[in-house]
Amino acid sequence: MMNDADLQQLLLNQNLLTQEQLDKALEEMKRLKRPLEAIVVDLRFIDRATLYHAIARQMGFNYTPLDNVTADEQLSRLLPEALSYKTESVPIKLEGNTLHIAMADPADLGAIDQIQLQTGMLLELYIASPAEIEEARSAVYAKSVVRENLLTDIAEAKPEQKMNFGDGSNIIKVVDLILTQAVRDRASDIHIEPEQETLRIRFRIDGILHEIPSPPKDWESAIISRIKVLSGMDIAESRIPQDGHFQSKIDEKIIDFRVSTVPTIYGENLVIRLLDTASVMIGLEKLGFSTGEDLKSYESLISRPYGIILSTGPTGSGKTTTLYSALMRINTIDRNIITIEDPVEYRLGLIRQIQVNPRAGITFANGLRAILRQDPDVIMLGEIRDLETAVTAIQSALTGHLVFSTLHTNDAPSSITRLINMGVEPFLISASLVGVMAQRLVRVICEHCKEQYEPTPAVVKKWGLANKKGVQLYRGKGCEFCKGTGFRGRTGLYELLVCDDEIREMIINNASHTQLRKKAQEKGMRLLSEDGLAKALAGITTLEEVARVCEEHIELKPSSQVLELQPASVGVTVPKRPGVAGKVVVKPTDMDDYQKKIANWLGNKK
Repeated sequence: MMNDADLQQLLLNQNLLTQEQLDKALEEMKRLKRPLEAIVVDLRFIDRATLYHAIARQMGFNYTPLDNVTADEQLSRLLPEALSYKTESVPIKLEGNTLHIAMADPADLGAIDQIQLQTGMLLELYIASPAEIEEARSAVYAKSVVRENLLTDIAEAKPEQKMNFGDGSNIIKVVDLILTQAVRDRASDIHIEPEQETLRIRFRIDGILHEIPSPPKDWESAIISRIKVLSGMDIAESRIPQDGHFQSKIDEKIIDFRVSTVPTIYGENLVIRLLDTASVMIGLEKLGFSTGEDLKSYESLISRPYGIILSTGPTGSGKTTTLYSALMRINTIDRNIITIEDPVEYRLGLIRQIQVNPRAGITFANGLRAILRQDPDVIMLGEIRDLETAVTAIQSALTGHLVFSTLHTNDAPSSITRLINMGVEPFLISASLVGVMAQRLVRVICEHCKEQYEPTPAVVKKWGLANKKGVQLYRGKGCEFCKGTGFRGRTGLYELLVCDDEIREMIINNASHTQLRKKAQEKGMRLLSEDGLAKALAGITTLEEVARVCEEHIELKPSSQVLELQPASVGVTVPKRPGVAGKVVVKPTDMDDYQKKIANWLGNKK
């Protein structure tokens, strides 16, 4: 790929960007530490195809879109998935003795040599964006994500490429297999759940739990013990809850794994949260704001010199990602940003982050008081849970600090009544609160199997669309790319309440939640359900998804805007408990059977 200086010159010389747009893109690139080509597309200064056509011409290659790439066993055998990740490439098609390959950098001679040595074929090279290659790779290897040579690839990898999983036993390789598959499936959590006769493993993907083929019950103790060792937990203690974490490099990405165990009647239940720092570097533009005006309003709020900005919604609604994206937008060398969180989920450069630790005396309230002595400009408070924390946060805002925090409420106006119910004086809320954003996450329809359909009269009536002619909705049929779900990825639904003088006056006068909500709507606030309906009509998500996360159905108002592992016979010793062997040995044939189960499962998820 061409360097940033050459790309800047290309963008200007071919009039693809103005100097003002380029300056803004360079500022965002420094702040987010992401490639320039990704930034200009995310900011919507230029579409991806136009950009890469220009880059391809400049480098002397052809650009090819990868929208129609599908699963292909022959291609996946010719170029193993591990090598595809290593060389940032994906096979497209085979013509005779020529293999067509899309690469992020087709001028990388080292990567080309590795592919030629592996395939022994002539190569026809194309350029494509890293994002396109990642999506196409998921499609090409959909039927064989867990392949027969995975263990071999791990065993033969160089030490710096391996995950730090110890002595190479097969139980270690089983854990490796589970973690790697979870990362490649974009899972946010892994659930390892003991039952009376079985061991269930589930991945949470796009907010929904999916069960995968599970290993035998007699592997249970060894698998859980291995993960506890990685996480720094006491493997001899299974009667109390424990927490831990570890970090590993998978497919060239550094992943943090946060682990929690609790004792159940059938053994220890274990949940692993997967945290990829890159996921909070996506920028505000890609969070899913329906209109440019919504984005500008939120950017205006986070640019204030002082005040409180709240994010609300249930657990798993994306509040942390939104807050971190906002912090990264204003994260500059001339600002002192300090956070106090429980837990610290992502490590961010130039930002001081504090972990809540009640045993050491660090709570949200007293931790916030300590932060105020550290000369902060911006403070991020993980959650307002009680009156003491709320009052301290408000005092911080009133003394010239910009404070970000979260509340668990159903919508934006409810945050005001929640603070009042906690015991905060209305005049303090009025003086400090600058804005509240409620949000939910909905799954996005898979672009590879999206189809249009006409809703039934019952659906039209239920969603208040009777006065809107020619309503067309969209859904995903299910394909190899989305593993039969019809969805891939998630986007946000947002409800932004901006506190102006009239809203502040209503707060002081103890206006009800309903009155605040009605006034905010009059001033242009789009409800969560309105935003969801607009996204459904635009073909981004489905009405079923909107109904799943929103409480009420609404009528679309005229003002609503629609977006235009190598086998071995080494065992793992674990603490004994009644009915469980002290040592479990996983034989190579057992591993083969387990891999076949997963491969068959993936093949059937159409």
